[in-house]
Amino acid sequence: MASHWQYQVRFDVKDAATAESVGRKLRVPALAPLFDILAKHRAAPKCQFDAFAEYVAAAEEHGVENYPLYQWTKATIENAAKKEKYLKSFALYVDEREIYAKEIADALEADLQPLTTSGLITRVSKYDTNPANNPQPRQGPRD
Repeated sequence: MASHWQYQVRFDVKDAATAESVGRKLRVPALAPLFDILAKHRAAPKCQFDAFAEYVAAAEEHGVENYPLYQWTKATIENAAKKEKYLKSFALYVDEREIYAKEIADALEADLQPLTTSGLITRVSKYDTNPANNPQPRQGPRD
């Protein structure tokens, strides 16, 4: 039975220089194994910090009341330690989709996992859209 949840795969790299190369999609020899896997799966990396900054900018342009994670996201990108962390973290979009079927995510995760052993990436994670597995924005007034 196929899952009705959608998934996203993310990975982290060890340092800012590697993150910059991944973010700019520079096909330097050290990153060739990563980019070969991404090409095989029609996947493109999106820096988590950039995604957060885009969310904050959209909220500020269109009205923060329509963006339930605005406060958390803004605080995150303004925190130096979190900024450093999220600049080295990438979400993978497959065929330009932010979320995708479990089978796609499983295959992508499996192909990326050996890169953690080699040290090219430090972590691979898979997230689903099931609300039970993800924190939900608070509803109503804050204390």
